[in-house]
Amino acid sequence: MFDPHRTKLVYERDAEIYCRSLPLEHFMESTTQSTQRKITLESLDLVTAVWPEFQVFSELLIQYPVPGEDPDAPARVVPDNMVIVHSDPIDAVGSFMTPIQPVGPILVLEYVSNSNKRKDNEDNRKRYERDLRVPYYLLYDPDEEDLTVFRMVKGKYVRLKPNEFDRLAIPYLELEVAVLDGWVRYWFRGELLPLPGDLLRSLNAAVASAKKSEASAKRAEASAKKAIASAESERDARMAAERAATAERTTRLSLEAEIARLRAELSNTRLPPT
Repeated sequence: MFDPHRTKLVYERDAEIYCRSLPLEHFMESTTQSTQRKITLESLDLVTAVWPEFQVFSELLIQYPVPGEDPDAPARVVPDNMVIVHSDPIDAVGSFMTPIQPVGPILVLEYVSNSNKRKDNEDNRKRYERDLRVPYYLLYDPDEEDLTVFRMVKGKYVRLKPNEFDRLAIPYLELEVAVLDGWVRYWFRGELLPLPGDLLRSLNAAVASAKKSEASAKRAEASAKKAIASAESERDARMAAERAATAERTTRLSLEAEIARLRAELSNTRLPPT
């Protein structure tokens, strides 16, 4: 009878023994390998941000039983990166123990280097294909800029062919991959996933544009205020002129009335006889 608690203890002990047995060169990584891993993690973090079920792991030991062999002696493989899709966070601190995990990896990624061969990639491919049956396997040699993506078809890995955009598509994950400027880059839902440097440049450009727009708005506001002040001054001058004209007209009418009155009085005045 399967006992998950016992299996976990056995696998934890096996993982500890395995890590202690690794030679130092296993922990060494060429700059091209580390750069590609960095690009992958930075890119796929953006997918996780909008799709939390999309979980990415780096250099996580996978332990799994081999049918017909000792269940207390699990087989092992360590992909450079792997992707798991699950609604709940995957609990895998020291290793990914397949017998007690709810799901397996959807995609595994490995980066090879002629100058630093840390793994037997041919042997690893067999493990992903035959033992773990991982649906997708990405293999990239940054020194040669050689990218291959395998898809599981009827129990065997088949190389993906480029689509109309010259990219290798992984529809289940809504991902596409291609070599761009020497590195594997990732497209999610048809859009190239930017790197932090790209995002920073875009942010700086947006801030500069916003500041420019703000300065332009302030100039427009100042111009509007000046125009309003000019219009108000013109209106006040016009109103003053109208008041002056009205006062002048009133004065003239008063004078004309006074002259008419005086003339009337004069015509009514008779000189005394001489």
